[in-house]
Amino acid sequence: MSEKVKKRTLILDIANHLEVSIATVSLVLNGKAKQSRISDAVAQRVLAYVNEVGYKPNHIAKSLRTGKTHVIGLVVEDISNPFFATVAWMIERQAFERGYRIIYCSTDNNPEKARELLTMFHERHVDGYIIVPSEGIEEEVTNILREHTPTVLFDRFLPNLPTNYVIVDGAQGTYQATLHLLAQGFSRVAFVTTDSVQTQMEARLDGYTKALAEQAMAPKVRRLAVTKDTEKVIADIQEFLQANPEIDALIFSTNYLSIYGLEAIARLKMRIPDDVAVISYDDHDLFRLYTPAITVIAQPIESIARNVIDILLDELKHPHAKDTSLPQQILLQTELVVRQSSIRKKAKTTVVRKKTLHS
Repeated sequence: MSEKVKKRTLILDIANHLEVSIATVSLVLNGKAKQSRISDAVAQRVLAYVNEVGYKPNHIAKSLRTGKTHVIGLVVEDISNPFFATVAWMIERQAFERGYRIIYCSTDNNPEKARELLTMFHERHVDGYIIVPSEGIEEEVTNILREHTPTVLFDRFLPNLPTNYVIVDGAQGTYQATLHLLAQGFSRVAFVTTDSVQTQMEARLDGYTKALAEQAMAPKVRRLAVTKDTEKVIADIQEFLQANPEIDALIFSTNYLSIYGLEAIARLKMRIPDDVAVISYDDHDLFRLYTPAITVIAQPIESIARNVIDILLDELKHPHAKDTSLPQQILLQTELVVRQSSIRKKAKTTVVRKKTLHS
């Protein structure tokens, strides 16, 4: 015979056992004993018995009473990507310390999947949203804002919507990276990116083209389709390099494109940086361990996570303040981490005048 499932202890059971009212037990459990003039002796009896029987509150019932679930929906592009995984982990840790739980999902940059995930979170009555927006979900985000549900975007934003967001100055990052390569004597710098028109991708391209324009140099850009077919991406990068043998430096707009690019370069038996220098936007553990180590445009991951959760929890704590205040929009800076992949062994004496990019 199977073991019987242990009956769940209810507040009513606690009240009956201690011969006090249900209201008294509820007030003690919610930390309102003193303001409700419940004696310390009674409060201690309730807490001691609750601990003895291992009472666990019914969070669903509590959320129906308070209108709060203490759950936040986090929607990212790809949770397996080290950047999004690390940001999500940091957000989850900080949210947990403040009494909130995170449910996160990946959209794979698929608008239909993103819409389904946002609908699911809405049906679960999450208290707030943290979203890396895919293309084509402006209507869904607009509906969330109309309901006055606290929402923060990160990594990218929706230009036509007045939302809270935390982004990184990708244009300045690629601008500085391009100038670094030119200063090292590389004169045919190419940029490999995706065919996405999302704000963060366009900004990274803008920084590269601006740096070359200041030196009266023509850009060389290869846009690749967003696909899970890694072999196709690697082959496309190989073809690009073979068709443009003058290229002596590459900037990749994402870390996963950089990894595919390193594979393409290896297959062509090209040497880094002797034959072609390499810089990646976004760091990765592989880049530190690779030989030679890969120069990166590093994003301030900890600062991104801290700002995102601070903005969201501030709105959750002061729900009416957001009705009269402007959205909080934060722009953070990248850091160029120079490693061997972008250092010319015998640097030319090319002098590049550094300027500040105003984006």
